Amino acid sequence: MPLHTVAPQRLYRQIAEQLRQLMVSGEFALGSRLPAERDLALQLGVSRPSVREALIALEVEGMIEVRTGSGIYVQRTDASAKLPPPAQPDANTPADWGPLEVMSARLLVEAEVAALAATHAQKADLKAIKASLQQMKLEAARDQVPREGDEAFHAAIAKACGNSVLLDTVQRYWQARNGPLFERLGDYFEHPESWQAAIGEHQQVLLAIEAHDTSAARKAMQKHLRQAYKRYSASWRRAPAR
Repeated sequence: MPLHTVAPQRLYRQIAEQLRQLMVSGEFALGSRLPAERDLALQLGVSRPSVREALIALEVEGMIEVRTGSGIYVQRTDASAKLPPPAQPDANTPADWGPLEVMSARLLVEAEVAALAATHAQKADLKAIKASLQQMKLEAARDQVPREGDEAFHAAIAKACGNSVLLDTVQRYWQARNGPLFERLGDYFEHPESWQAAIGEHQQVLLAIEAHDTSAARKAMQKHLRQAYKRYSASWRRAPAR
């Protein structure tokens, strides 16, 4: 029998598969409540962000239901249920990246991108960054999720940094941002208050880049992405938008 290439699985997928098997075996019965995130992380020996990514993947699949303020409950226990396969065999497509893992990477990379943009930004670049921030404000004023303006803002900064590899990297982050796991996570943790906070953080990044202050631009982007990570790591208190 011919051997097939063994593709490594992302950690959240391994966690999700282990939890799924426990549901199928009856260890977690239909309708029962799963242990809290922190308890699952402790039992599995992994981080809470990885557990959260796994739970979101299982909810997208329909195996569990997150009831805000109550807990996480088993919704299905049939053996046929499986996580959707990665889009590519190497499991390295942005849509398959874990949302909180992406946020951690963005914190490291985009802080330096902003610093470079503060050094290299030309008038046309500043105009594009300002226009995207204004787009965010207009979208929020219409009670829309200002995702298009948000993406345009970060892309404009990446373009201004003058490094095409970094621009491509940031664009791949946004391919991940538009994936199903990120979308579902946003249902819980994106709301008008969080977007207004994000808009204010973006404003500080713009001001630092306009001033060509590399240190301030780096710090402003770090602050923004740290706050964004905290927003996605908050407790399951807000009812999701359905």
